[in-house]
Amino acid sequence: MKRIPHTARRGAVVGLAIASVALLTACGTSSGSGDSGGEAATELGDYEGQVSILAWPGYVEDGSNDPAVDWVTPFVDETGCKVTTKTFGTSDEALNLMKTGDYDVVSASGDASLRLVAAGDVAPVNTDLIPNYEGIYPFLKDQAWNSVDGVSYGVPHGYGANLLMYNTEEFPTAPTSWDVVFDKASENAGKVTAYDSPIYIADAAVYLMAHEPDLGIENPYALDEEQLAAAVDLLKVQRESIGEYWSDYLKEIQAFTTGDSVVGTSWQVIENVLEGEGAATDVVLPEEGATGWSDTWMIASEAKNPNCAYAWLDYIASPEANAAATSYFGEAPSSDAACDYREDCEAYHAGDADYASQIWYWSTPIEKCLDGRTDVTCTDYAAWTAAWQEIKG
Repeated sequence: MKRIPHTARRGAVVGLAIASVALLTACGTSSGSGDSGGEAATELGDYEGQVSILAWPGYVEDGSNDPAVDWVTPFVDETGCKVTTKTFGTSDEALNLMKTGDYDVVSASGDASLRLVAAGDVAPVNTDLIPNYEGIYPFLKDQAWNSVDGVSYGVPHGYGANLLMYNTEEFPTAPTSWDVVFDKASENAGKVTAYDSPIYIADAAVYLMAHEPDLGIENPYALDEEQLAAAVDLLKVQRESIGEYWSDYLKEIQAFTTGDSVVGTSWQVIENVLEGEGAATDVVLPEEGATGWSDTWMIASEAKNPNCAYAWLDYIASPEANAAATSYFGEAPSSDAACDYREDCEAYHAGDADYASQIWYWSTPIEKCLDGRTDVTCTDYAAWTAAWQEIKG
């Protein structure tokens, strides 16, 4: 999966009212994850003076890209933890970089988080040492993409849904189903668009859950071989009507502006940009529900700077910093308190638990079925990657 920072603000100003970081109370020496064999810290010690962060572009801004966009400097000033950052373009790239042992913290999407856990590259997180964790929306906590067997492996960042975008001139009545990109895709052959990633297979699974219940799909990320084959078959048929697969959101904006695309998967922030440019587009969360993302800040199992790592996880979950980061990227924040520092929370349905319940957040497909089945083996991400290559040809 490739994610691009949504920095096309079109003149919008990001509010950066960053408050002081709440210092984590600690005593003694650190028992950070790197010192405890992959176990969660039980207490924190002195800050090490530095922290190395691996993140999606747009998640760790220090003013070097835009002087007006900086939520890192207040963290450094408060903690003394100097931040070094490396960005990555895909989850696979992040996985490979984490294996180097050079990073203390990573922002992991749901298609990477369980792979990081399984590889032993990240450690459990003691949320009692993260005061701002308490204010995070309950529907983002203790979920399959950020926890294992009831043990938390990180702190939720922001979230969003993969919505259905449509050209309002081609669709004067808003579509209510994903059938316009699946069973009815041929009606707009050559002008249908879809997200370019193996994780998009889950979008087909969400559709099949509603329209082919006999397949028995209960979780779009828990597909046995028969269920995966059904999703692949659906996507192969869809492929005949696809004009372009997209991963760069700027290309999708251009395609909907020119009319090369008239219907397909999109994000709320893309609609916000198009609306600002007067484009004839809109988005909807279809009746079947949708996939989506909720990224997680995770700490390396061999973190060299675990105290500063914990400080970062607490800071980025604080209302002011979280509001700044999620607004800049174009997603809902992780807490109601963050909405005090944003004016667009309603557009992102922030805190709307009913809306959020319709989203199947990206989770890493693994052989242990995420839907709880034990009588079959589910297909893992490697199988999905091979299937995606087959679909695209």
